[in-house]
Amino acid sequence: MNLMTLLIAASIALAAPASFAADLWISLEGKEGPGKGKHIVFVSGDEEYRSEQAMPMLARILADKHGFKCTVLFSINKAGEVDPNTTNNIPGIEALGSADLMVIATRFRDLPDEQMKHVVDYLNAAKPVIGLRTATHAFNVGKGKTYAKYGYNYKGEDYTEGFGRQVLGETWINHHGSHGKESTRGVVAEGAKDHPILRGVTDVWGPSDVYTVRLPQPEGCVPLLMGQVLTGMKPTDPPLAGKKNEPMMPIAWVKTYKGEGEKTGRAFTTTMGAATDLESEGLRRLVVNASYWAVGLEEKIPAKADVDVVGTYKPLNFGFNKGEKGTKPADYLK
Repeated sequence: MNLMTLLIAASIALAAPASFAADLWISLEGKEGPGKGKHIVFVSGDEEYRSEQAMPMLARILADKHGFKCTVLFSINKAGEVDPNTTNNIPGIEALGSADLMVIATRFRDLPDEQMKHVVDYLNAAKPVIGLRTATHAFNVGKGKTYAKYGYNYKGEDYTEGFGRQVLGETWINHHGSHGKESTRGVVAEGAKDHPILRGVTDVWGPSDVYTVRLPQPEGCVPLLMGQVLTGMKPTDPPLAGKKNEPMMPIAWVKTYKGEGEKTGRAFTTTMGAATDLESEGLRRLVVNASYWAVGLEEKIPAKADVDVVGTYKPLNFGFNKGEKGTKPADYLK
């Protein structure tokens, strides 16, 4: 082995720990656009709806086309691989300390206190939140733990039903449409057509079903889209007749949530958001527009925001244990 080879090998060895840590998440610097100077942290981690595919795709659009700096976090197993079935480890979550917006699509996570604290500090500061699909039941924190009140089924009156109900406006209730059999069409809610988040948003459809939402929603929730249950799994299928659409459930809304003390923050929730749902241009535009609105840039939402996919996006269908195995975060930047 010559001297140059030895020097290269030594430099790789010295860099390994830092490089390994950085490999556990994705960092994207924003290009030019209205979001320049704003930092969005995407928190993925659900076993069913492929948020590990959806979040990097959304981050690339927001960084490349709209100027936002984006960090994408994943559930990571002991082998350093993306593993949605690992419910207790999301490395890099301290990035929330510099975030202007958290976009979360986790499901029943039970993070250790040192990780969960970063989420709680963010919420106490009443910074903006976007919740996708299973974010209504983002956390399942064990009884008696430090941050138990953020769990989806917390019973205490101080924070009833946790993060989902208190921040986003609803926790996990049930499937309203028949799961895997009845897809969802987004219909503009009464009085909402001029809301900036809906600017340029048309033709929202996804194969995931409508979730049950208790009506009326908590004070401060403003529905933007209602979920029309369709008879099948194609966008051309007709609406289902009967009680499931009378009335329709909200599938996208905005809300003001309470942080620490008198602080209040903006929240946007959609119960759509499976990776396959986000093949819908209309749904991608809804989330991009919501990102602008959440950070106070609603006046800069384009008439028709560019939401064309950057790179390749071929999401897997939803379902348990149907995700890719042995992947690293960088694999989702193809």
